Parts: sequence; C-alpha cells; structure tokens
Amino acid sequence: MDIILNFINGCINLWIEMAPYLLFGMSMAGLLHVFLGKELITEHLGKPGMGSIIKATMLGVPLPVCSCGVVPIASSLEKEGAHKSSILAFLVSTPTTGVDSVFATYSLLGPMFALFRPLAAIISGITLGIADYLVEGKNVEQKQSPKHEHIAVKGIFKWKEFLKYSFQEIPQDIGKALIVGIAIGASISVFIPQTIFERFFFFPVDFIVALLLGIPLYVCSTGSIPVAVSLIQKGFSPGAGLVFLIAGPATNAVTLSFVRSKMGKVSFYLYLFNIIIVAALLGLLFNFLTASGGIDAELLNGASQMLPMRIKIVSGIILFLLVANGLIHEKT
Repeated sequence: MDIILNFINGCINLWIEMAPYLLFGMSMAGLLHVFLGKELITEHLGKPGMGSIIKATMLGVPLPVCSCGVVPIASSLEKEGAHKSSILAFLVSTPTTGVDSVFATYSLLGPMFALFRPLAAIISGITLGIADYLVEGKNVEQKQSPKHEHIAVKGIFKWKEFLKYSFQEIPQDIGKALIVGIAIGASISVFIPQTIFERFFFFPVDFIVALLLGIPLYVCSTGSIPVAVSLIQKGFSPGAGLVFLIAGPATNAVTLSFVRSKMGKVSFYLYLFNIIIVAALLGLLFNFLTASGGIDAELLNGASQMLPMRIKIVSGIILFLLVANGLIHEKT
C-alpha cells in the first residue's frame, strides 16, 4: 500500500513541478504557430544547400511537435517540393525539443539542460542535413514546388486559433506521452533501488542504456523529462540523462520507418548514426563540464522550486483539465 501511495505521490509531484512552465511554453508555442504557420516553413525549404538546411533546423527547433506529429508535416513538405536534406534537418531538429519542452526542462532539470537540448537539436539538424546533401543530396531530383498565394492580414491577432492550438491541440498531442513519461519516471523513483543504478550503470554503461532505452521507446520531448530526472536521481550521470533527452524524442518506429521508406536507406543510416553521435558527444561534454567544475551545481537545479506551491497546484489542475479535454476530443 505504501508503495502505491509513493508512486501516486511521485506522479503528482512531477506533474505540478512541470505544470507552470509547461503552460507558459504552450502559450509561446501558440504564438509561434499563429505568426509562422506551415506555409512559411514550406516556402523556405525548397532550395538545396546550406541556407535551406539552416532555415529548416532553426524553424524546427522551437516548434512543439512530437516525433510522430512531425511525420505528416515532413510528408507534406516532401510533396510541396522541399529538398530532402532540408526535410531531414527539420525531421531531426523538431521533435528533439520545442519551446514548451525547454521551459519544462528548465523547471525540473535547470538552465544547463534547457540550454543543451536546443543546442543538440541545432547541431543534429545542421550536421544531418549537410551530411545527407554531401553524400547524395546533389543527386536528388527536386519536385516543382507549387506556388502559394499569400493574403496578408495586418493588425489582427487570431485569438481563437491561438487558444485552440495552445490549449487544445498541444495538450492533445503531448497528453498521452506526458502521462506515460511521468508514470515511468515515478516508477523508476519508487520501484528501482538506488544501489542498482549506482553499482551497475556507471559510464559508459549508462550512455549505452540511455541509447537502448531512448531509440525504440516512444517519448515526446516533454514526456522524456520526468524519465530523465528519475534516471539521474537513481545514479545515471547527467550526461547520460542528456543522451536520453536527445535520442528518445527524435527516434521511434514511426519516424524511422518514414525516413527509411521516403528518404532512402542511406538517409536512414545517416539519420540514426547522426543522433547517436551527437547525443554521445554532447553527453560526454556535459559530464566533463560537470566533473571539472565548468558548470555550477546551481545551474543543474530545477527552477520550479522557486515558485510558490499555490501556483504549482493551480497550474497542475489547469494542465490536468487541458490534457483531459484534449484526450476526450481525440476520441470524439
């Protein structure tokens, strides 16, 4: 009975710690959606070369789209005539992080993790795009991108679209993964003894396990956070936690299957190899900075501890209602 209560308590604690920052991040994501939109993304990704790869990466980093949700967008971009290397850059950078997950990461893991996540997305997107372009991108025949007629609407903020996207579509998109991630995180904290991780999951075993967990497991950039928190608390190095945060959201069966079928075998191996290398190198750098004193210990503490408990509880209730509403609308 005590174990069950501890599990429920762990879930509640993780939920309310993330809620205020996640709600703020969802609002920022709604603003990005209103002011950017899919047409702007499509318009800038058609030409081959470094410029389109960088644009694809930078457009993908702030968008709050999970690794499954990014697939239909990538498919649409492919049909619209976007270059393959740019699509791959967008495909790997978008699910790795998002404005909502950055704030949620900041709430539980502190500013350094919140900084390294978008850094990983940028590096992954640019290096994958360049590698694919150099290996075979020049030989890819480009589709003719259809012309779009843009109707400028100045001075009008689309409040309904903002509210619907921020507080219905995003909770609907991340709701299940967030609940699963929190349940897994609480389970690790409650059911796995501390000594097991400390004795057997030392470097480089923790890096390998983080990759083996992250690559096949479906976790969104937000849902991966409570899992990473629990792994670190149980003895994983901070770098191994970062490896999981990078590799988990960018890989799952749906995304990998799309890359293999639409982008080709070479691009598929480049995609997978790129994620593993970037995650491992940034994890090593993170551990080195932590061990050498290059990162102040205060920068690894979650920011949510600074907020009053009343704000956390109210935010947690609001987030719960939004997620529940999103899941109900998903079924109807």
